Amino acid sequence: MGSVCAKRGSVDLTCCPRENAEEKVKNVSQIKMPTMIRRPPTIVCYICGREYGTKSISIHEPQCLKKWHNENNLLPKELRRPEPKKPEVRTISAKGFYDLDALNEAAWKSAQSQLVPCNICGRTFLPDRLIVHQRSCKPKVAK
Repeated sequence: MGSVCAKRGSVDLTCCPRENAEEKVKNVSQIKMPTMIRRPPTIVCYICGREYGTKSISIHEPQCLKKWHNENNLLPKELRRPEPKKPEVRTISAKGFYDLDALNEAAWKSAQSQLVPCNICGRTFLPDRLIVHQRSCKPKVAK
């Protein structure tokens, strides 16, 4: 392996051919790696299953629940669902922090439990989308 150019950070032997050998870094571990960009933490909505920031989830949830009630009331009685309940996740530290992964997993499962299976093909849909799907769903024909 060639040496690493201190000016350009490349590992090419032909990089900076006129530079002195002292300017080249011999140890590849000295290369500065680009820092990974960390996403801010997100929380999954237990109603719709989408991700929201930790500050905006408290604004989103009441609006999402209101929208859920409006849409649920428009459905035929046989497709109406009970109101989704916010999953309870215990704090895991003395400082009162939540396990974000456990919280998101519980919220995702809650959102997925709102899906209704098609009685023809078995795929799951939100209740309002099931009606649209069933218009075009055909039973599989044996060949």
